[in-house]
Amino acid sequence: MSAERQPDRNAGSATGTIPEADLSRVTTVPVGGRPNKVLAEHFAAPPPADPGARTFGAFVASLPRVLQAESFLAVADAVAAAVERRRTVLWMLGGHVVKTGLAPVLIDLMERGAITHVASNGSAGVHDYEMARWGGTSEDVEAGLADGSFGMADETGRGMNGAFVRGMGEGWGMGESLARDLAARADLAYPELSLLLQSYRLGVPYTLHPALGAEIIHQHPAANGAAIGDTGHRDFRRLAASLAGLDEGGVVVNVGSAVVMPEVFLKALTVARNLGEGRPRGFVTCDLDMLRHYRPRVNVVERPTRSGGGRGFSITGHHEIMVPLLAWAIAERLDGPGREPQASTGE
Repeated sequence: MSAERQPDRNAGSATGTIPEADLSRVTTVPVGGRPNKVLAEHFAAPPPADPGARTFGAFVASLPRVLQAESFLAVADAVAAAVERRRTVLWMLGGHVVKTGLAPVLIDLMERGAITHVASNGSAGVHDYEMARWGGTSEDVEAGLADGSFGMADETGRGMNGAFVRGMGEGWGMGESLARDLAARADLAYPELSLLLQSYRLGVPYTLHPALGAEIIHQHPAANGAAIGDTGHRDFRRLAASLAGLDEGGVVVNVGSAVVMPEVFLKALTVARNLGEGRPRGFVTCDLDMLRHYRPRVNVVERPTRSGGGRGFSITGHHEIMVPLLAWAIAERLDGPGREPQASTGE
């Protein structure tokens, strides 16, 4: 090390030479001329004193117009506007959305025209199929993994894979194949709780997007890779075609899919814009999940809207709370005073 003497950093304190900013020379501005992000009219309102006035509409109106509450209201407004303009409203789902009991809420949105296309990963299809046929789903993964029985339910794998084989022969998509299989059965436990079946009956497309090897039905002896690939790829093409309806006012809501649907959506959007001379553009996207993940943020919220002049929102919260809240807010906007309930267009 150098033997040269280093500066004494404490020397200034003894001589009183440490510089200080002269605050008397600071330039100030009048508060009246300063832009403010939060105003008094943005504040929340407490519940009304009159119990009869404590409606959901009053609750929505009481929310503060700041941060996530403002985003929540903007998404509800965008969906309602898309319904009125008959634009595509795509809801993309992960399996957890089905497991948290939200099918009745989503089916109601289909009936109102507030969902015109459902697209999900494969696990959502598995849970929906099991719930429709037997009224139960979601096994104990760790317990089944210990002895190799996890995901080995025979009827689930045999029924779903058989539907795909038939669908390949008939030229159906994966979602359509399962919906037709369910529609042909007379012994369903809860047909009214099936997104696959009810979307089919309402004329709302449901496309399924498998990840080969990621779903329990792929380990079943009846699994047919050709059928999975054929029907799954047909649904990808159907999704890409559906995205044209997002142009100038459509909405995409991604709920509970952290990887598969954001990736599928990005590729389908590329196809749609490639075939549509750069469109669709000018639509709204929202990622609604319990945690914020990389792919939904960049592939759903940011890239599609930055490249197309739209708006993207990220809202964090538990599905079983946030999805009903959003659905109720949408219904409030669609069925407000003097407005007729909206019916599904089936587009």
